[in-house]
Amino acid sequence: MIIRTLNIGLPKKEIFNGKEFITGMCKKTVSIPLVLSEEGFEGDGVGDLKHHGGSDKAVCVYAIDHYEHWEKILGRKMPDAAFGENLSVTDMNEDNVCIGNIYRAGTATVQVSQPRQPCSTLAARYGREDFVKLVVDSGRTGFYLRVLEGGRVSSGDVLSLVEQDPRRVTISFANRIYHDDRKNGEGIEKVLAVSTLSKSWQKSFLELKNRL
Repeated sequence: MIIRTLNIGLPKKEIFNGKEFITGMCKKTVSIPLVLSEEGFEGDGVGDLKHHGGSDKAVCVYAIDHYEHWEKILGRKMPDAAFGENLSVTDMNEDNVCIGNIYRAGTATVQVSQPRQPCSTLAARYGREDFVKLVVDSGRTGFYLRVLEGGRVSSGDVLSLVEQDPRRVTISFANRIYHDDRKNGEGIEKVLAVSTLSKSWQKSFLELKNRL
């Protein structure tokens, strides 16, 4: 599990599909080590503070191995940080990453907090109104990390597993329950049992539970 690229970008005006957005999605790859703190990487930011950013979503991670799939769907080569991710990684995806897992990245320690939820800005970037649904249906969403211990991180660093969460709730499982199997009480309880689940996803799953 290696960080192929480290990507940052501050919010700025972008024109996607003829509309103006203030977003930090179009990140640039950097080759120097960067300081990672509880709120994220130095030099990085988000435009929509309501839905992005914060300590539970300090770092966005996406599997670079998924790029080939999207190149076939979109008929184009994907740019660096194609999903606005901070870390483009190898051999680390929704099927083998569990919420609550703790990893060492450079000199920082991070923990998986929740799946990434694709947004309308991402759909606009690629000019596909159905892109959010395509991402959700594919399961290739990416995920977020919180920072347990700050440090320096750089491209090429290995992401080494420090602690496996004993409940072994994968990103894929949480995605499936939330998006496709919302009446699965046992599955909802299994996700809620992960105490390190982000506050926003705890709230969403409690709402699902209360609707049963």
